[in-house]
Amino acid sequence: MLPAPSIHPTAVLGANVKVWAGTQVREHASIGDGTSVGQFCYVGPGVIIGRNCSIQNQAQIYEPAVIHDSVFIGPSVVLTNDLNPRAVNGTGSRKTPTDWTAASAEIAQGASIGAGVICVGPVKIGEWAMVAAGAVVTIDVANYSLVAGVPARQIGWVGQAGYKLTELNPSTFICPNTGTYYFLDKSGSLTSVSR
Repeated sequence: MLPAPSIHPTAVLGANVKVWAGTQVREHASIGDGTSVGQFCYVGPGVIIGRNCSIQNQAQIYEPAVIHDSVFIGPSVVLTNDLNPRAVNGTGSRKTPTDWTAASAEIAQGASIGAGVICVGPVKIGEWAMVAAGAVVTIDVANYSLVAGVPARQIGWVGQAGYKLTELNPSTFICPNTGTYYFLDKSGSLTSVSR
């Protein structure tokens, strides 16, 4: 029989939240309405997860991560928080929480993080961006970017429907699924305009 989830009494869960077997939700974490957190996940103290997110099995979300609405976190994703991880300090004494400052991973609205991805905080994944399975993200990812690899690098653009965009010219793209046009401005930002 699978173990029940462990949800700290100070954690705040919205309406219709599902937390599956073996998952630990730590103190002062917040999970928004309609979100599902899979089996054997870890949600650290004070982590904020928005509404209608899908957190797959064995995801590890360390504080002070912030996950906005409608985000997909694939199985075995890790959002780390320590750029200089050590068990001990330079003096050999045991490292404690007061010996370092936790670095945040922030996942913006609608982004998708593929299976086995590691995000090394501090890092921000932009709105509707997609990170391919197995990638290691060490720098910020722009809105609508499609990134892959170790370290992760941009390999294209992706639309809100989750499909890689087709380039019509260097500043105009179209979603092959929805027909939505996307335009790249001079600053390198992508915006969408419905057909």
